[in-house]
Amino acid sequence: MLLGAVLVLLVLGGAGPASAHAALKGTDPDDGAVLKSAPRHLTLTFTESVGLLDDSFRVLDPQNRRVRIGAAQHARGRSDTASVTLPAKLAEGTYVVAWRVVSADSHPVGGAFTFSVGKPSATVASVDTGPTENPATAGLYNIARYLAYLAAALLIGTAAFVALCRPADRAPLRRPLVAGWWTLAGTTVALLVLRTPYENGTGPAAAFDPSALTRTLTSRPGLALLARLALLLAAVLAVPLRKRGALSRPLRAAGAVLAVALALTWAAAEHASAGIQVPVAMASSVLHLLAMAVWLGGLTALLVLLHGTEPPAAVVARFSRVAFVSVTVLVVTGVYQSWRGLGSFGAFTGTTYGRLLLAKLAAVALLLAAAGLSRRWTARLVSDRAEAAVRERVPEPVGGPPPAAAAEPAGPSGAGPGRRHLRRSVLAEVAVGVVVLVLTTVLTGTLPGRAAAEAAARPSTAGGLPVASVTNVPFDVGTPNGHGKVQITLDPGRVGGNSVQAVVFGPDGGIVALPEVRLTFSLPAQKIGPLDAKLRNLGGYWGTSDLTLPLAGTWTMHVTVRTTEIDQVTVTKAVRIQ
Repeated sequence: MLLGAVLVLLVLGGAGPASAHAALKGTDPDDGAVLKSAPRHLTLTFTESVGLLDDSFRVLDPQNRRVRIGAAQHARGRSDTASVTLPAKLAEGTYVVAWRVVSADSHPVGGAFTFSVGKPSATVASVDTGPTENPATAGLYNIARYLAYLAAALLIGTAAFVALCRPADRAPLRRPLVAGWWTLAGTTVALLVLRTPYENGTGPAAAFDPSALTRTLTSRPGLALLARLALLLAAVLAVPLRKRGALSRPLRAAGAVLAVALALTWAAAEHASAGIQVPVAMASSVLHLLAMAVWLGGLTALLVLLHGTEPPAAVVARFSRVAFVSVTVLVVTGVYQSWRGLGSFGAFTGTTYGRLLLAKLAAVALLLAAAGLSRRWTARLVSDRAEAAVRERVPEPVGGPPPAAAAEPAGPSGAGPGRRHLRRSVLAEVAVGVVVLVLTTVLTGTLPGRAAAEAAARPSTAGGLPVASVTNVPFDVGTPNGHGKVQITLDPGRVGGNSVQAVVFGPDGGIVALPEVRLTFSLPAQKIGPLDAKLRNLGGYWGTSDLTLPLAGTWTMHVTVRTTEIDQVTVTKAVRIQ
């Protein structure tokens, strides 16, 4: 029930598209540049490495015609660039470039910019420049991602519990192990099928195109998913639960290798595979995922045993030691990954990535508190079991047991209350652990603070005209005093570069400060967008000087206002760009 509620909130409650890992650092020619002669190449540089699509570039001339260009490729072998060759001769006027690439963490990202040859055109091209994100495809894809993480924790954690804690009876753990395997296999197939529609922004029906699967199987994310399926098939024989007795060393070694290889299929297609210190980041990501799986999956396995027959105290004590090591690894790798992703302390509150990380840290602190309680009840359980064993060996004195022994509560080996308390604390750990795991999944698809800072440092080159577009957008989040309006000023409110100011007025007409205001623009008629304005809190209002609207037309403006940590609303408003 908890997992279902979290998934619904994340998938249906989002106000906009997921932030991708790669952000545009610069273009050559510059956005809005007026060139004396036609360029021979277009080059885009990103904060991280990107993958190219068959239709990564669309170039439109001043007469609404699509320019024939060469195949997209990486410039000079650099994976953080996308380049295309232009014709030898280009007519005078303004050209629109629409682009779409896949970031290193497997999320598609797109945008548009303009440049002019000779002088700007009196009119601007207007034509289909590519699909936007399809909500159905994105929703299904994200659900599969969340479930894949949870299934990995269940599969790897249960197997590790069997190998490291050595329960005498492994039969009760067969069900969570099998459930984890089938869920991970099913979500991996779903991700493979939906991969190409997700990248191209098309509907789920496009997954049935044979060429779509062919393209997926030749891409890096597709190869990682295919490797995951192969590893799952190999894992079928790794940890047999039908038999009793200790697992052999070769079998435990094979299971460890398979677990590391499975974790690599995530690290190879997410944040760790791009940016600074890639080898260290990949190793840290693998250790972080494995530690998380061993802890949370092991907690689930322990909970299963606690709801059945009384687990031996030695098994509980072993898991307590394993959990302590896992937490230590999580802390060390988490600190490194936070430093790598944030880049500065200001990014904690100034970026979406930082705020999500703060939420995760708060959840982890709560998880550690629950883990400390479980560790205390584990010690109590072991002590009670040891005392019970001593009493069983010591003959009773003449006249019956002493009053203290007779007053002890009934239960297996005299450990009934300790077992109940331990079960409750472990259940609390599992519940909070699911939240931590979901926040981790969201973080893997969010633009890191370091990349956001690099993208924000990109200079704005387009000029403006001495006119402005002012739009008042009313909002109401449905809470007391949770209504007002946002006054959005686009300067000059025309094609090209624009500055944006968003001032929030409360119910009494006074200016109010809110935790977050987001603004995106889409041109549905031409299938452009959504383009994120990337508003920043400028002290009393939100704004940016780096928004480019490449085409004329009626744009759809999506304004998201967040009044508290949980209350937000998105309002749509049309705005005319000349």
